Amino acid sequence: MVQARLRAAFYRGGTSKAVLFNGADLPKDRATRDRIFLHVLGSPDPYGRQLNGMGGGLSSLSKVVIVEPSSIPGADVDYTFVQIAVDQPIADYGSACGNMSSAVGPFAVDEGLVRVADGMALVRIHSTNTGQIYHARFPVSGGKAQEEGDFSIAGVSGTGAKVTLDFLSPGGSKTGSLMPTGAAREWLETPDGRFEASLIDAANPVVYLRAVDVGCTGTELPQELDADSVLMQRLDRLRRAGGVAMGLAETTDEVPLSNPKVAIVGAAADFTALDGSAYAAASHDVSVRLVSMGNFHRAITLTGAMCVAVAAQLKDSLVEEVAGGRRAVRIATPSGILPAAADVSEAGEARSATTYRTQRRIMEGALLYPGDLADP
Repeated sequence: MVQARLRAAFYRGGTSKAVLFNGADLPKDRATRDRIFLHVLGSPDPYGRQLNGMGGGLSSLSKVVIVEPSSIPGADVDYTFVQIAVDQPIADYGSACGNMSSAVGPFAVDEGLVRVADGMALVRIHSTNTGQIYHARFPVSGGKAQEEGDFSIAGVSGTGAKVTLDFLSPGGSKTGSLMPTGAAREWLETPDGRFEASLIDAANPVVYLRAVDVGCTGTELPQELDADSVLMQRLDRLRRAGGVAMGLAETTDEVPLSNPKVAIVGAAADFTALDGSAYAAASHDVSVRLVSMGNFHRAITLTGAMCVAVAAQLKDSLVEEVAGGRRAVRIATPSGILPAAADVSEAGEARSATTYRTQRRIMEGALLYPGDLADP
């Protein structure tokens, strides 16, 4: 079989990694694209490792990003995110990825899709997954995005240049409403019982539960939680019930894997991160453990962090109950502390959500795939 070649770059964005494509280099047909994406990442892999591709066996390491000129006014480029399932032949366009959002502006500059002067660049980015716009600010030197810097983020070794991400009007990313049920709290019923939850849609829809209500503290490590099959099944049933309540599907069986996310929240408490670092309760405002694509995230999705920042200011939400209505909130994740902030009006309108990441262009070149994948 003749191998075909496809231009691409491999990036770390925040605590995720993805293969990035210039949309002009891809086939126009989505089904063809998806076959290529699955092959490139090495999915589906029943062993869960994606050894035969560029994926890393986790949802945070099995991603594709497409960047191309903007299709709408007020933005410089379009950003399309594709979540590739590890063990299933699924290319999911149903959610955005906040971590990889940090790589889109730098990629657009390095690829020549956007021309900027040296200094602090602003790239306006339209997320085709949510229809929303965010601004990425980052330093540029010699016409290329700068990677070296002294900013560090939890979950990534070393330091890099700070990328500031401002998500404008993040409320209602998938449901059209910041609080899809009209209330900050709801009761969800499943075969496991009745649970109080906050159903918030900011940057991505999330079902928030008290950690204690599901038998947790909110300080556990991801592998410990993933290994508890009873807990994982209970959380997925609650996630699906929340998805129906938010209007994302008519039945629990129809709720997609990508959205909503489900997260457990707890009060600030001493904990030990994945790298062995110890954090005191005074270092953060709220503990969050979030499930993404069926597994607990090793840190937190960036859209999830922004949703936490918004929810922390929504009166009577379960996040506000713990975080106390702070505009800037320090989130304890399995990898350490992540700061996020939101601008929420007294009327409960989410004007913006802000957080900070670093990024790195790891590889550029051509990916190989069987040529018959492009056949109709």
